[in-house]
Amino acid sequence: MARSEWPRAERARANPIALAAGALLPVAAAALLGQRATLPNLAPWYAALAKPSFNPPNALFGPVWGVLYASMVYAAWRILRHAPAGLERRIALTLFFAQLALNAAWSWCFFGLHRPLLGLVDIVPQWLLILATIARFRRLDRRAGASLVPLALWVAFAGFLNFAIWRLNP
Repeated sequence: MARSEWPRAERARANPIALAAGALLPVAAAALLGQRATLPNLAPWYAALAKPSFNPPNALFGPVWGVLYASMVYAAWRILRHAPAGLERRIALTLFFAQLALNAAWSWCFFGLHRPLLGLVDIVPQWLLILATIARFRRLDRRAGASLVPLALWVAFAGFLNFAIWRLNP
């Protein structure tokens, strides 16, 4: 069967540019949406909050998130490229995009609305979705699952930090 006769979904999977875009664009959109809420609120709002002793310097967050977003793109690309089409892949990608949506929403809850408690309400299910995504990705592609482990660890840390900031700023 000629490539042009393949079903549309299979043609898209075979196109490396479409695969890269399918992985990159949603992650970049989430990052940009989050940044839009975060950057204008770093000063004076976030700077004025009481923070725990384990709060990292602000300069660390950008590079860490850059690496984490890149790992998300890589994981999604591997699933799009290597996992067979079907229910398992759809479930895995649905979990991935759900955690990504909560990732962007967290910035709006915490920074945009100045509501650390709302950020905490977002970050707990976000972390659980990341864990579920890792489990589903691992079934389809071990590297894809493993590449999200740093995200799970960072979001767990961010959850503790979010909790501490909420407690320190009633």
